[in-house]
Amino acid sequence: MTQATLIWCHGSLSQPWGDKSKALSEIAANAGLTLDAPDFQSMENPDDRVEFLVESLQDAPGPVILTGSSMGGYVAAAAAKQLDVAGLFLLAPAFYLPGYAIHVFSNLPETISVVHGWQDDVVDVDGSIRFSKQHRADLHILPDGHRLSESIPTIGTLFSHFLEKFTGQE
Repeated sequence: MTQATLIWCHGSLSQPWGDKSKALSEIAANAGLTLDAPDFQSMENPDDRVEFLVESLQDAPGPVILTGSSMGGYVAAAAAKQLDVAGLFLLAPAFYLPGYAIHVFSNLPETISVVHGWQDDVVDVDGSIRFSKQHRADLHILPDGHRLSESIPTIGTLFSHFLEKFTGQE
């Protein structure tokens, strides 16, 4: 792959450059990619975030790869409905929640990885199981909570393997 657009979508109460996005950015750099992280902090509504993301990626170069956590995972998957997305890497995605416009996801890429924590008390792991089963996504459920802070090294390994599908560095 010569050029790709790799985007991190942060969660509801998060900032663009937290522990997970910094760790994923390093892994992306090792794979020859640059992770960009738009700032959604001024937008509380997840579907406003989706529209912002879609508008900002209309003329993105190369394949678009989206990754996100919690509300950001929802934003990434929902944006795929309107964009040509090559891959999704989703952490504790906020699927099937009241107040979110999209509950039926379409136009998703073949390459989807979902990571969730068994002890997540913010977004129930059942949503990730349901989504992964319906879309035949790779699913990794870890002994961790919503922030997945204890699992960053494991997430890094999973992300590295995910990116290999796009960089040919297997």
